[in-house]
Amino acid sequence: MTSSDWNASVTLAMSAPRESKKSKQDTCAPVVYDFMDLSDNIANTSDRRRSRFTPLGAVVAAAAALLFIYLVQRAGVRQISAGIRSLGVGFVLVLAISSVRHVVRSIAWVLCLEPPHRLRFWDALRARLMGDAIGNLLPFANFIVSEPAKPALIRDRVPLMAGFSSIVIENVFYSISVVVFIACGMVAVLLTFSEAKIFRLVSLITLAVIAVVVASAFVLVRKQTRFSRALALLPQKYFKQKWLANAYTLEDRVYGFYRRNSARFFPILLLEACFHLAGVAEIYATLLFISPQRPPTLFTAFILESVNRLITMVFKFVPLRMGVDEAGTGKVSQILQFSEPAGVTLAIVRKARDLCWALVGVALLIHRQIVLRKSSTASQSVEGATFTRHGDEAADQSCNPQSSLPPPAVRGESTRVRSSPSTPSPHAERGLQKSTS
Repeated sequence: MTSSDWNASVTLAMSAPRESKKSKQDTCAPVVYDFMDLSDNIANTSDRRRSRFTPLGAVVAAAAALLFIYLVQRAGVRQISAGIRSLGVGFVLVLAISSVRHVVRSIAWVLCLEPPHRLRFWDALRARLMGDAIGNLLPFANFIVSEPAKPALIRDRVPLMAGFSSIVIENVFYSISVVVFIACGMVAVLLTFSEAKIFRLVSLITLAVIAVVVASAFVLVRKQTRFSRALALLPQKYFKQKWLANAYTLEDRVYGFYRRNSARFFPILLLEACFHLAGVAEIYATLLFISPQRPPTLFTAFILESVNRLITMVFKFVPLRMGVDEAGTGKVSQILQFSEPAGVTLAIVRKARDLCWALVGVALLIHRQIVLRKSSTASQSVEGATFTRHGDEAADQSCNPQSSLPPPAVRGESTRVRSSPSTPSPHAERGLQKSTS
């Protein structure tokens, strides 16, 4: 397809006839029904994906659970239990530090939304926690399900397309920060640990992959590559013209964000950097409690957090990174002169932190569902009362037709006093005289 044909397709899609204002208002009047349908669609999509990935997901979950049990037994259940007991109320501090990560990414999302739309911080934070909870419930499709669910959950505050574009832009900034953070960690490993050959090999491979990804992204952004062209190449029976228009709008907003909002670029990157700094602080605080014999340093916490980011990106499809996080963190902890039980305990504490925030997200989802059901019941009651009132009025009009007639002036009739039927009019008298003569 040539460029002119593609532009013509986009123009046709964007100029497709839209609904009238009245019909749109009628459709969107009960916002509750729109949300209930959206929730049903997300649930149905999740069920289809879950049924599609059930065999493979079950195998992955079983393998991860077996690896987790093996690593816990090898590290020592008593040592891990002692580390968790030594953490104690320090877990509250871990939760407080981890809350900073949700806060800064929510603020970054707010900044990624372009005018005239505005998103409140509290709405962004609630949507983020609920979306992450959905991703944790569907771990095999974490990113695919959780990220689109976030703008869908605030559709009553921000239009869906604007919210989806902003979350895509925020994830682009987050990906840039992750690449920079992991690259710095791997460079630090190469410059510090000369004897850990396997660790150095993993670092070299990671840096090579990062270089390829960065170069490819630079070329795509420089050429303003339009992925919607691939959608336009498909037969029209496989997609709707509206999808093509939405894809074009999404690409335009992503590519043009820096040009239109250059002043927000560095504040958003700074917020994403604070996300990683909070992760370093969390590991540092945790190791202070569970490894008093070998106190951590900010450098060792930075290395462990960079490895944790790498494990999270590579094994995102594993439920809670079960097993792989314990294996990677335990091995790196030994290289950093910590004990293996300390590394495994650190990974378990991270899982407990994720589960706590997932419970918060589930509670917000349940509260939202209760509110929606109450609003749906209230709107149905109002509609029922309106229908009953109109029905009573129609019944009254059928019983007394004259009562339903408007006043004579409204009906366009003359308000002059009519002659009585018993008194003939002057014209009738003249006609009567002519007939008698």
